[in-house]
Amino acid sequence: MRLSNWVWEGSSSGVGGGRADEIGRLTEEIRRRAGRALLIGADLERGAGQQARRLTEVPPPAALASLQDPEVVAWAGTTTAREARSIGINWVFAPNADLDVEPANPIVQTRSFGSDAGAVAAAVTTWIGAAQKEGVLACAKHYPGHGRTRIDSHQALPSVSISLEELETSDLRPFISAIQAGVASVMTAHVAYPAWDVSGLPATRSPVILGHLRQSLGFAGIIVTDALIMEGARAGQGEEAAVIGALEAGCDLLLYPANAAAVVAALNRGADRSTSVARRIAESVERYQQALGRAWATPGPNPEPSGSDASAVAARLLQRGFVRGSAPDLTGGVRFEVVDDDLGGWYAPGPNDLVIRSLAHRRRFEQASGKLILLVFAEPRAAKGRAGLGAESLERLVAMVGEASLVVLFGHPRLAAEIPGTCPILCAWHRQPLMQEAVASWIDQVAA
Repeated sequence: MRLSNWVWEGSSSGVGGGRADEIGRLTEEIRRRAGRALLIGADLERGAGQQARRLTEVPPPAALASLQDPEVVAWAGTTTAREARSIGINWVFAPNADLDVEPANPIVQTRSFGSDAGAVAAAVTTWIGAAQKEGVLACAKHYPGHGRTRIDSHQALPSVSISLEELETSDLRPFISAIQAGVASVMTAHVAYPAWDVSGLPATRSPVILGHLRQSLGFAGIIVTDALIMEGARAGQGEEAAVIGALEAGCDLLLYPANAAAVVAALNRGADRSTSVARRIAESVERYQQALGRAWATPGPNPEPSGSDASAVAARLLQRGFVRGSAPDLTGGVRFEVVDDDLGGWYAPGPNDLVIRSLAHRRRFEQASGKLILLVFAEPRAAKGRAGLGAESLERLVAMVGEASLVVLFGHPRLAAEIPGTCPILCAWHRQPLMQEAVASWIDQVAA
């Protein structure tokens, strides 16, 4: 089987950020040119608004889980899927099924529903059920778990020394629950588990680890790699060897290669030389076709998501958001300093001035003599390479926190332990516009 019509159009590559109407026109044009149905996937862990401006943003999974309300998780899955489908995206690379069990992990953190395997499994299955009722494919990631790593797989291949027996009682439980809930796809982790597979291969290229997913766990859906531009996927090999290895190990779709045309050529050469490669390609195409039918099935008459909207969820998070101290007196004017620990890395972070701009719009202008509020931004980001605050950020905090009335932490609540002093700390979870606007509203009320 030649792959000119499959590996590129037929694989799922994420849709870049833009306005919702622009993305809708793009996906429509892609399908028109292809002349057939396609899976089009996007990373929407925080709702369709994560990629499509003017659609709904959802707080990160850790924030949702902190409310201990399954209806909020169901709202997140339903809203994400419904809005994704409205702009032509029928495959959502979510939910994250990793456990947040390693404080030094630089890439999971708030992207996880938490550290308790049972609670994470429950949230994952709730999210999947809600999303897939909308006719969109969900994707549990990153099998068999990325939560124990201390290295970001964007930068290198992490290795985790834990046995299969230990994983079965912890990290694998959310994936098992996701499979039992009928999840359509599973994304692999570029992580080695040498106590399980002595070859030291990343799970993406491990026949042992992916064989367990197929045979022992009984997963019959699509296995998709994590992004192949990541160093952990190659682990010292060239892209051609890496993609052939991933296919032969059991992956069906190859996500985000650096050179798609070269990948097509490599797979075609592999199919010409090896009957096993040709057979694996045929199996993967068959799974892809089955997934297409499932993705475009007409959703049932599902009710509107109950109980919440994004702004209400954000407000609830801030109502219970103090991780140190309590709400200070902010009357008499406020002023701000920004400590942004997210600069650099592979991708530019979102804006860090939305709180200030929103309050200015509300006529809560900064005053030179006002009470100081520190806005601290520290989220997990590709190739950031650390879990905690960097040295420059800590130095700035030491210099300013003594005169601050409040610190607003846009990051994991455990980072509060790194912030010096005794100043109250309000956890706002993420720098997304939703949470910055919520913080502005909160300050506006407190400072009135």
